[in-house]
Amino acid sequence: MTRPSPAAIAPDLLMIEQLAREAVIALPEPFRAAATLVALRVEDFAPDGILEAMGVDSPYDLTGLYEGTPLTEKSVGDQPTQPDMIWLFRKPILDEWVERGDVSIAELVTHVMIHELAHHFGWSDDDIAAVDPWWE
Repeated sequence: MTRPSPAAIAPDLLMIEQLAREAVIALPEPFRAAATLVALRVEDFAPDGILEAMGVDSPYDLTGLYEGTPLTEKSVGDQPTQPDMIWLFRKPILDEWVERGDVSIAELVTHVMIHELAHHFGWSDDDIAAVDPWWE
C-alpha cells in the first residue's frame, strides 16, 4: 500500500494553529509582542451562532474572525469582558487554498491571520500591505 506524501495531506487544526503562530512571530516589533496577547482559536468551521450573527449563509464563506475591541478604540479605563480573540476556520481556508492553487497553505494562513490582526490593530490597507505583501 502506497502512503500519500505528507505534502499531499490536508493540514490539521494543530498545523493551522502552528502556521498562524509563526505568522505572529514573523511580525515586526512592536506588533509581534502585542499580537501574542490576542487569543487564537482554530476550528474546522465557525460556530452556527457566529454565522447567524454575521449573516453568513455558507460556513465556507468565513476563513477568519476577530472578536474584540480594536486597540485604536480601547481606553485604559475599559474593563475587559473577554479576551481579544482571533478565530481561524480550517476547512474554509483549505477550500480557498485548493481553489487558488497559486499560494502555499502557509502563505494563505499568514494572510488570513494578518487580516484579522489588522482589525485588532486598526490598520489601514496600506498598513496591511506593509506587513503582508499579499498583492505582490
